[in-house]
Amino acid sequence: MNSDDKHERYRAGAGLLIIISGPSGVGKGTICRELLKRDPNLALSVSATTRSQGPNEVYGKDYFYYSDQEFQEIIDRDGLLEWAEVHGNRYGTLKEQVLGILDTGKDCILEIDVQGGIQVYQKMPEFCVMIFVKAPSEDELFRRITSRKRDNPEEIKQRMKTTRWEMTQEENYQHSVVNDKLDVVVDLILEIIREERIEHASAID
Repeated sequence: MNSDDKHERYRAGAGLLIIISGPSGVGKGTICRELLKRDPNLALSVSATTRSQGPNEVYGKDYFYYSDQEFQEIIDRDGLLEWAEVHGNRYGTLKEQVLGILDTGKDCILEIDVQGGIQVYQKMPEFCVMIFVKAPSEDELFRRITSRKRDNPEEIKQRMKTTRWEMTQEENYQHSVVNDKLDVVVDLILEIIREERIEHASAID
């Protein structure tokens, strides 16, 4: 079955691709974990990376870890929906994994940066639900990034520059939510997903 045939099959009624995007530090990971706990019909797409595996990380759960050569081979065979280089390491979304989740009928959550989310939508617009997550304010986002104590001052400066650009891309998303209170934003996203499922089912009928 070629790629076009697969896409036609999904238009006929497989799962939705729920893209959760937003600036670094906005809380995408925490939101996605809560969504998975509360909706058994959701599954998370695990990203591929060339960075080293951390001591407490699990292959296939946190990331799929590849050498530079292996990652390039995946790119060469068109195995990624999107990829980017970040701080010297490459990260990407495995096409086979996303399509595999959708093939089960479950909805696939893709926790991804804004640039990657837009790239995926351009390739698979017919079954993407685009949700942009933002902080209550830029000051609050800056506080969240610095409080993590993961980055040095230069890295924080670069992250904030990227963040300001990402915030200008909100208009490219179908839905936008503010992550102020976790329970509230998760409830809101679950309602968005419920409504999109109804609309998707109606379009198929």
